[in-house]
Formats: sequence, C-alpha cells, structure tokens
Amino acid sequence: MHPRFYRPITSTTRTYEGKTMRNLTKIGGAAAIAAALTLTACGGGGTPTGPETAKGQESGSDLSKLISINEKPAADLEQGGKVTLPLGSIGPDFNGFSNNGNSSDNSALMAPINPVAVTGGGIGGCWKVDFEGKATPNKDFCESVESEVVDGKQTVTIKVNDKATYNDGTPIDIKAFQNTWNILKSPDAGYDIVTSGAYEFVESVEAGSSDKEIIVKMSQPVYPLEDLFFGLIHPAVNTPEIFNEGFVGEMHPEWMAGPFELDQYDAAAKTVTLVPNEKWWGNKPVLENVTFRQLETSAQIAAFKNGEIDAMSANTIALYKQLEGTNNSEVRRGQRLFAGGMNINAQRITDVAVREAIFAAVDREALRKVRFNGLNWEEPSSGSMMLLPFSEYYQDNYPVKETGPDAAKKVLTDAGYAPNAAGIMEKDGKPAAFKISNFGDDPTTLAFTQTLQKQLQAGGMDVGIDQRASADFAKVVGGREFDLSVSGYTVGADATSAVKQYYDSKTNENKLGDAELDKKIADLASIEDNAERNKAAMDVEKEHMAKYFSMGVVMNGPQISFVRTGLANYGPSLFQSLSQVPDWTTLGWEKK
Repeated sequence: MHPRFYRPITSTTRTYEGKTMRNLTKIGGAAAIAAALTLTACGGGGTPTGPETAKGQESGSDLSKLISINEKPAADLEQGGKVTLPLGSIGPDFNGFSNNGNSSDNSALMAPINPVAVTGGGIGGCWKVDFEGKATPNKDFCESVESEVVDGKQTVTIKVNDKATYNDGTPIDIKAFQNTWNILKSPDAGYDIVTSGAYEFVESVEAGSSDKEIIVKMSQPVYPLEDLFFGLIHPAVNTPEIFNEGFVGEMHPEWMAGPFELDQYDAAAKTVTLVPNEKWWGNKPVLENVTFRQLETSAQIAAFKNGEIDAMSANTIALYKQLEGTNNSEVRRGQRLFAGGMNINAQRITDVAVREAIFAAVDREALRKVRFNGLNWEEPSSGSMMLLPFSEYYQDNYPVKETGPDAAKKVLTDAGYAPNAAGIMEKDGKPAAFKISNFGDDPTTLAFTQTLQKQLQAGGMDVGIDQRASADFAKVVGGREFDLSVSGYTVGADATSAVKQYYDSKTNENKLGDAELDKKIADLASIEDNAERNKAAMDVEKEHMAKYFSMGVVMNGPQISFVRTGLANYGPSLFQSLSQVPDWTTLGWEKK
C-alpha cells in the first residue's frame, strides 16, 4: 500500500488503509484508507445531537462507537435501484498510483469499478481491511498470502484467484505483480509514483507452479505484509508516459476489474455512471446503477435537499444547519480518518525558520473551536500525522511547546529576522510572506482559514489567502502549486508505510530529510513486532518534525454524513472504507 493523498478541509480523502499510501485530503472531506495515504481537504465535524460519537476516542476505547452504516444483509435489501453520490472533483488524472491522481475523491470513484488497483480504501488488490484496521487477504483477487523467513530471507507466496481477470480479458497473474513491482520499486525510474513503500525491498517476483502462484523474495524482511500489493497495476500500463499521462481525461475501463463497470463518463456534465459488471466473478451488486456527480459544497446542499443525491458530508456547522430537517434523511456520524490542517510546501517556503514560526504561531485549540463550533464534538489535541489518538501506538510528536505571536517572532528573530517598516519580519530584505490555499465555498472552512491567517499575521508574517474551487484541489495540491494548504492526509492503522511516504527524503514531496533518518526508516520496516515497529516509526516522525517542520496537525475531527433514509451499508466506517461504503456489492436500499 502507498500512504499518500491530500485533501482540503472539506473534501474527500486519499489514504492507504494504514498500510501504504496516504491519500491527500481537504479538511472537509470524507475519509479513505488504502495503500497510499491520500491527500484530503480539511472538512470534518460533528453534529449538534447524536449518539456516543460526540467525542474522539482514546486508546483502549470501543471503536464500534465510531461506526454508523445501517448494516443490513444483502439478501434483505431491494434488488436493483440507484444511488447517486457527490464528489468534490472527478479527474482529471484517474491514476491513483500517481501524485496527480492521489486524492480521496479518486479513490472513492475507483472503489466500485477497480478495487484491484484502489490505493485509498479498505480494499485493494490482495487485501481488505476491517473497521479496526486488521488486514486479511481479499479472496476475490488473492486467495492466500503466506510469508516465511529462512536465514533472514523473507519469501512471500501468493495464490491468485483463478477467476481473477481484467475487463479486457487479461488474467490477473504474475505479469500484473511484476509490473506493479517494476513501477513502484523506485521513484528514479521516471514514474511519478507517490511512494515506493516496501517495494524497494523486493528482490524478485517470479511465478511458482503456475502464473497464478506468485513467489516474492525480499532483500530484507518487510512488515506489515499488507504493505505489498495493496493495489495492482495492469500489465499494459508499462511505460512512464502511459503511467504519468495516459490517465489524464481517460479512465481506461478495459484495465479495471470490479463488481461495477463504467457505463458513461461525461466530462462536460462532470458525471460518471456505473452499472454491474457482467464479467465480475465475485458477489453480485445489489444496485443496478451508481452515479457520481462533481459538485461544489453549496451545490451538494441543494442537490441533497431536492433528492438528487443520496448522501453528503456535513462536517461543519454551516453545512449541518442547512441540511438539518431535510425530509427523508438521517444523520450518521463517526471518526474521520484525517490528520492535518497545515500542509506546508517547503519548496516554496524554503526557510526552516519560517516553517518553525508557522508551527509556533498557531493556536490549534482556537482553530478547532472555529472548526467544530456548534458541533457536538470534542477530541484530544493530536500530534501525529500517522496515527489517531485512539491507536495503542500513538504518541504526541508536535514539535513546538511554546506557542503564540511572541514565540513565533522569537523563532524568526533568532534566525536573523527583524521587523520592517510595516511590522513584517524580514531577513536580507526578504519578508516572511506567503499565501494559504483554501478550497471550496463552505463558510466554516473559510473562517478556519481566516483565523489561521490572523494567527500567522500576529506572528509577524505577511499572509494572504489563495481562494480556490474544490475541483482545483488535486491540481493545486498534487501539483504543488501552493505555499501552505489547509489540508492533510488520511490516517491508517499502522505507521510503517506512512513514515516512509512522509519522512523519507527520497519519497516525501518536500524532499526533506537526511541519510540518518532514511536509514532508520529502512531498518524499521524489518521489525516484526507491531508495537516495536510503530514505536520506531513514531520516533522518526518526532525527530523529522523537530528538524524540518513540514506538516502540522491541527485536528482529526468527526465524519458526519446526511444519508437518505433506507440506504443500507453506507456511512462512517473507520478503516474499512474511506468512501463510507464497506462493501460496494451490499450497498442498497431497504425493502419498503
């Protein structure tokens, strides 16, 4: 899996099920988990009323309190029917393994039609994840995954489902596994990958007794095992040109495999329509039609109230109040798998002193009060990008203890800055100046950004706001066209892959790090004991944050969804699904 995706505070999420990639996410988006941690916008919140999910859970608590999906057996649902769901953006790059395609929205879109390759959900390639984050083989694709270590050499044997086949008839076999390894094993081969993850430690991928038996030999042991082949890449995607450019505006349904298939992609109308895939060998879907529509948040409100869409996130009080009382709807709430709020582009804000001053100037509690104002939600202050406070492996790694305007100015003063005539701290004639990119039209998210702006200005920095549409999120953040973004990443259940995505100098998008930290990251992947390995990963994060100041955790937040009454098996699902659909074959409507 590959851990990486960003997203604005109000949009969808990119993430690896705590295994490999983390999806980029906006502060207001829904969560997603998978191989890579996906980028996500900063949208999340709680409801004024509701069950026990009014508080973020801590270590040892009952995580079932954070799930709300109206679970029903598929046999008890109406056969057929249609579901329409909104996305903040559709495309333009549909390759979830690439930096430009690494978003939570893209993961949500691909989950029903291409779970063999999804890098941002509770299911992908050889693996599926339960709501607590435990991974087991996904038997639709990989019937078994077994590992043994002999004389320090780890060998993994994978038995692929005999029926597993891409839509174009290509068997899912040794060629897909070798292609995935060849593309993901190094960022130096010309492929714009999110992270190489555990693939750099793969020594060989060969066929066993048949092309459906895969023998993987490692140069060093790798844990957790699900960091490998959480997502597979079709053998035809075999050049940097196809990988980097071939999915721009093109979905390539022939290279997919899943319970649904693409019926229509209307780029002008910004809609994608799916129907059951007659070639699918697994459980058949309940629904006969799934439609995704690209909508700004304000348009989602009207569409939900008018019955045009069947669910939407309402993670701010402004959204919640506008949707409250909508006919034929109910609220489902839980924990959002998100960490972030301050995503700094160190290739633009190059002075580490300015980045440290940003951390020092921020009043995180005040920002959370703005974000969760009026919502029945409390949470402990989080200090990790990689794990939520309820994880048994969590530790607070936030690198600044003294905060406030004076603390920020002291950091800059100690680095040689002094106030100019306008009161802005500057050094060698260059002021500490940058912009915050804010995405979407939700007023609470804008208020959050404006409060952050005022805190940074009080710390002596010249800070403006770059207001962008939600649809620009993947382009701006994935393309690194920002200074500081109110966004973050999805969070998984294990920090091993995340630590490499975020903090390895060869992997992280800021190219920040050093040889000593890189070696620690490489070594920890071979630690078999989960607690020991995660402790090593958390210690790397602590050291990296204190040296480089590139990503700051302001909040995690709740996931609050307004859902059409009667929709079953949809809602906050923790690690089982970032798209809020634990199993696309069981999504459907209760019998009337």
